[in-house]
Amino acid sequence: MSVAVPVLLTFLALSACRGHSAALPPTSTFLKESIQLLGKLLGTEVSCDKMNVTDIFAGNITELLCKASMVALEGRSCHKQLEGIHLNLLHLVQTRSSVHKVPCSVAAGNTTSLQHFLQDLHKLLQQLAKE
Repeated sequence: MSVAVPVLLTFLALSACRGHSAALPPTSTFLKESIQLLGKLLGTEVSCDKMNVTDIFAGNITELLCKASMVALEGRSCHKQLEGIHLNLLHLVQTRSSVHKVPCSVAAGNTTSLQHFLQDLHKLLQQLAKE
């Protein structure tokens, strides 16, 4: 009987921890993962960081996320982690709005460096995480 009590307490403790993580909104996981990936990318220097990408930072948040996902997809030849960020952003767009169609069209216009785009995206996702 004495072995059953510690096993039961352990089971209850694990159940409580599991329930706590399940209470988090599913989008927060994708958001946090993207922030972490961007932090790692910004810490590495590669020659293709200077490549030009479309500057998409104008519009509402959901539209920005959708366009950013497409720019991230374009930049995956430079950083393979951008494919994961692309998928995370698509998931965030799909959970935020049923209006935006994926993939989004990104009109040619002003350009910025990939490094600058990553910095701006990192700031945007950090702001979203604070909200």
